[in-house]
This record gives sequence, C-alpha cells and structure tokens, in this order.
Amino acid sequence: MKKLIKTIVMIVLVVMFSNTALALTPSQSTSNDPLVRVKDITRVKGVRSNQLIGYGIVVGLAGTGDGAGNEFTIRSVSNMLQKFGVDVEPQNMSLDNVAAVMVTAKLPPFAQSGDKIDVTLSSLGNADTLQGGTLLMTPLEGPSGDRVYAVAQGPVSIGGFNAGQGGNEVRQNHPTVGRIPNGALIERTVPNQFSNHNRVSLVLNEPNFTTAENIAKVINSHFGYSPEGDKYAKAIDAGQVEVKVPDHYDKRKVEFVSRLGKLNVRPDTKAKVVINERTGTIVMGHNVRLSKVSVSHGNLTVTIATENEVVQPNQQGEENNQQPQQVQNQDVNVEEEQDRLAVLPKGSNISDVVKALNKVGAKPRDIISILQSIKQSGALHADLEIM
Repeated sequence: MKKLIKTIVMIVLVVMFSNTALALTPSQSTSNDPLVRVKDITRVKGVRSNQLIGYGIVVGLAGTGDGAGNEFTIRSVSNMLQKFGVDVEPQNMSLDNVAAVMVTAKLPPFAQSGDKIDVTLSSLGNADTLQGGTLLMTPLEGPSGDRVYAVAQGPVSIGGFNAGQGGNEVRQNHPTVGRIPNGALIERTVPNQFSNHNRVSLVLNEPNFTTAENIAKVINSHFGYSPEGDKYAKAIDAGQVEVKVPDHYDKRKVEFVSRLGKLNVRPDTKAKVVINERTGTIVMGHNVRLSKVSVSHGNLTVTIATENEVVQPNQQGEENNQQPQQVQNQDVNVEEEQDRLAVLPKGSNISDVVKALNKVGAKPRDIISILQSIKQSGALHADLEIM
C-alpha cells in the first residue's frame, strides 16, 4: 500500500513539474518579438564613451591646402614654427601645402593608457583635398578643455580622390574629410564606476515600461530572492532597472554583470510606422493595428502637349507679300484610372494592411499618402514618424 501511494505521489509530481515547465517555456511560434540578450538592449549605467576634440595642422599637401586666404591657418603655422625657433612673418607665408583641421575621436570605456584609437579629420579652411597629407602632433581634449586625454599624429587616409585639369574635375567621396586608423595614443584614462553601493543599474536603449518589467522578472526568476526575502531586480521606471548584487558576488561583480547580460528576455515594441518620403521607404511594426476603414485609390493624369505649326499665307489674296506664320496648337488629354475600393477590417495587422493596399494598386509613394490619411482619420493605432 505504501509503495502504491509513493508511486501515485511521484506521478503527480512529474505531471506538475511537466506542466510548470510547459507554462514557463516562452512561445516563440505565437510571438513576433524574439528573445534577445539583456546586454543587446541595455547598457550598464556609468559605462560610456567620451568625445574628444582638437585643432591640428595637416602638412605635405600637393598644392591643395588652404593657401594664403585663411588667417587662422597662417597664424597657427607661424606660432608652431616659433616653438622650433623659426621666426617667420605671417605676411611672407604661402600655405598651399598646409591645411587647418578639426580632429575628433571617441574615447571608449575602460580604455587604458597606451591604447590607440581612430581619429577623424575635417578641413576647417578652403583646402581642396587632404590627400597625401600628414597630421602633426595634436592634443585631444575633453568637453572641459583642461585635460589632454590623447595625442593624434600620422598620415591621413581619405578613401577617395579629387583630380582635375583644364576646368574638368573628378571627385570621389569627400576629400576634405579623412581618418587616421589607430592615429591617437591615449595618455589619460577615464574612471568608469559601474557599481554603486553593491547595486548595478541597467539603462534601456529604448525606454519601455513593459520591457523594463520583463527584464526585472527574468533576473529575479534566475537569481531567486535575497536572504531577506526581497527581489534582486526592480524596475525604477521605463528606462532603468536596478539590480542588487548578491552577497556571494560581492567580490565578483564583473562576473555578475556578465551573467546579467547573457540572460534572455522578450522586449516589447511600440506600434510605429516610419516613413522616408525621400526614398519612398515604409517600415511598419508587426503590432500596428487598424480600426475598420475603407480606402479608395485612383490617379488623375492631365497631359498638355503643344505643337508648333507653320501656316502659309493665302496666295489668292490681293497682298502676295505676306510671310508664313507660326501657330501653336495645344492638345489636352485627361486620363483617370478607375478607382478601386478596399475595406480593411477591424484589428487588421501589418500583413492585412500590405495586402489590402496592394489590391488597390498602391505604390510606395501612394501608400505614404494613404497611411497619412488613415492616421488623420484616427483609424491607424500607431505612431507615424516621417523622416
């Protein structure tokens, strides 16, 4: 009897655990939002890049520099030469082989002294091209302008060319903007504090209340509860999730953040339609919905053609010295396509919208006007963003 009861209890437990596992398994076939890693939709607060900027001189140009028209370039070169003990009057300088540039770079997080980063150069004067030039040593500063974080120098690569002769010119890409791969040497590091009082904050790339709540639930289901019975993760708002570092990860915070980033979560996406009128591109999310609406589409084409005709004078008249006259004849032709009516039922999704608009013969630029009209009528339940 005891063996029978034990067997029944084991069967019940197996069934319960099986149903629980099935209930917790995410349904990928019924959801259009994929499972993604937490690290792909968030960033750790306190870990960020920093912008650097500097003013530099590019030399060695083959007569394509700023020339004698830019006073700031002349003064810059004059001041630079004075540091080397060369005193030249600015009015005696011709700088066809020199160009003034602004140098920009991005200092990545956790970059160490001695690392190298790429820099971008942009012509500040009226140089024709930076091709073949070399950037002289240029200090790069942060927004405050009181500290040098990197020093840039090296040959410039523009990835294009600018050539011409006899009034003819051929230009490819932007010859007045160049890059120096690994052209800046980091001299000073920026501290990155990603943990504050044993707490780590995850900042969402796209703020969303539902996504923030989902991230907190996934973290709590993975790490359980703290010894005090509290949850480890809590959604502060739509753009931030605060996570308490477990006690056994107190000395292994990097490992803890790594495990957080590897967790899978299903993000929530906002219903949005993005339109680029310049290219005729339309992007609609899968959760765009419509109220029941009818769409009628038809084009009216008016063509006006002018034809010049020469009329000879009447030879039977009394005056035979008349000259031929030119007469303009206009032909007006009106063509109107047959209107086609489509009805979009209530709750239509993106597939229904595309099929219905294709049925009425709408092209991408026509669909743009139709979507704007549907939004104006209040039947499109999504944000309409026009680029």
